[in-house]
Amino acid sequence: MTRHKWQKEEVLDLLKSWFILSLAFAILFAGFEFSLNLLVSFCMATVTVGTGFLLHELAHKFLAEKYGCVAVYRADPLMLGITLISSLFGFIFAAPGGVYIMGILDKRRNGIISLAGPMTNLILALIFLATSLLTKSEIISSLSSIGFFINAWLGAFNMIPFGPFDGKKVWEWNRAIYVASTVIAVGLVFLRFMM
Repeated sequence: MTRHKWQKEEVLDLLKSWFILSLAFAILFAGFEFSLNLLVSFCMATVTVGTGFLLHELAHKFLAEKYGCVAVYRADPLMLGITLISSLFGFIFAAPGGVYIMGILDKRRNGIISLAGPMTNLILALIFLATSLLTKSEIISSLSSIGFFINAWLGAFNMIPFGPFDGKKVWEWNRAIYVASTVIAVGLVFLRFMM
């Protein structure tokens, strides 16, 4: 099994992506005007986006390494800019970068590695949902509600079946698994709007 040593550039790219995603979601929730509300939203997004984004990318990375590949996260500065700008218009187009995999993979393993990220987000969404329903704390409930929405959205968004998105590789590997995963992801997003 290939073991990857963390590189300074990779860690910095993860932190930079985490920061921009958190800021973008904070702007989406609180608006662009600097205020206490924006700062609180940023802190909440840092926890929820941080959990969702980091674990999504690490799921890709560690599973690829389990299959004997070298896997490194790289931020995409252009897409980070688009992510931030899109938040100013009331939506998020998040494609901050990705895990680049070097090694030989068949369609099945590539599909499984690709599915690992969105499935991580959906599991986190369910954990946040359960927490929001079970807690008596208003602060934890608000944080969990945001965590549920962000992770459900990230899971669904990444199942888009074209371009560099995870969904394309899952679709090419197994269409039944793609459809089932996408239905669950989209269902969780709609559930958020019904709550």
